[in-house]
Amino acid sequence: MLDLLDFQEEKGGDLKKLRESQKRRYAPQPIIDDIVALFEDHKKTKYAATQIGSKINGKQKEIGQKKKAKEDAADLMKEKVDLEKEKKVLEDSAAEKEEILTRKLKTIGNYVHDSVPVSNDEENNAIVRTWKPEGSTVEKRDCLSHHEVLTRIDGYDPERGVKVVGHRGYCLTGIGLFLNLALVNYGLEFLWRKGYKPNQPPHLMLREQMAKTAQLEQFDEELYKVVESEEESQSEKFLIATSEQPISALHDGEWLQDADLPIKLVHRGSIGGFEKIEQFLFTKPEDSWKAFDDMIAVSEEFYQSLQLPYQVVSIVSGALNNAAAKKYDLEGEYKELVSCSNCTDYQSRELNIRYGAKSQTDSRKKHPHALNATLCATERALCCVLENYQEAEGVRVPNVLRKYIPGAPEFIPYTKELPKDSTSQKLRGKGDGGAKQKVEAAINQAADKLAALK
Repeated sequence: MLDLLDFQEEKGGDLKKLRESQKRRYAPQPIIDDIVALFEDHKKTKYAATQIGSKINGKQKEIGQKKKAKEDAADLMKEKVDLEKEKKVLEDSAAEKEEILTRKLKTIGNYVHDSVPVSNDEENNAIVRTWKPEGSTVEKRDCLSHHEVLTRIDGYDPERGVKVVGHRGYCLTGIGLFLNLALVNYGLEFLWRKGYKPNQPPHLMLREQMAKTAQLEQFDEELYKVVESEEESQSEKFLIATSEQPISALHDGEWLQDADLPIKLVHRGSIGGFEKIEQFLFTKPEDSWKAFDDMIAVSEEFYQSLQLPYQVVSIVSGALNNAAAKKYDLEGEYKELVSCSNCTDYQSRELNIRYGAKSQTDSRKKHPHALNATLCATERALCCVLENYQEAEGVRVPNVLRKYIPGAPEFIPYTKELPKDSTSQKLRGKGDGGAKQKVEAAINQAADKLAALK
């Protein structure tokens, strides 16, 4: 979340900058003034409680003096009790107002970086660069779809997958599973060699921790939970939506120094029906934009090593999630393969992860910057591999993946025929039918001309 000091102009806050960022996000701007008003109201209520506290202290001194003089202090004690009740009401009101203020504050997204294209339509995502293997052309080929290639190498079982989970369910089997695991293991080793430390976090998070890493509206609508005790809400555990959530919370409440940074983690997520190898990074604030460029470059190098064409696009301001100041997507044939975000200090502030030596001259707390980037959403990358590496008799295995598959095969031959109702068979059927109709029309036209000559 943002720093509440950003909403206090007397302490260096810039309301104009906040409104401009909201405007770029196509988010409501009046909420900025609402937060300012809520803060002022909370501050007044808290101050009033403090003033009552001073009166209570005064009464306590008077009571002490009365008792020392062996005089009756009953009236003063009653006044003190009344003041304590009044203070309790104000403190409860201040706490309630602070909770409302915090919830409102968390709905404000991070500052949108000046380089982000301003639009509310992802059709306007800006192409940053494209890449393709030297000597190749990127075009729609007459080839099998990825699921047909998997069928022909006996690499997946859709029927039983659908039986278990419903529409679009599938099981990766045999060589299909080994290909997917090859992408997992290659991705982990690839980042290991780049200085990232592998970490496999828990798949469940305590409510308190999840609240710091997920947007509040997700709780009731998107997140699954388990409860150990109906009486204790703190026992609730939420199933993570992405391993970025527990990874970011690992350093909750810690105070990091220069020697601790950067912290580079690679984690494997397996949530929502697909697997991902992801980069996560804590870095010094002054290094985060270079780190952002480095992270997307690492992902690009990975796909170049697989010889898969792609383009990098800068996501429009209206499509950024709350935490991201800027986001690049790396897109292949199946759109997003990589999502790379610089969240600056938005996440680390919420997690109270501090940075740097204490200084009495600092008016604000300093926090490290947090960045995350997919390296490989393995099932999506597998689709690209299957369609780009297929041949008439089977599938070539990319050089970098071979050692992770039993037998280190260079080529996987087809072992099964396609069913008659497969996608490409249907398309070919339509194509053959059209050609047949054209031939028949030409024959009939020639016959008519021949008859006319006679």
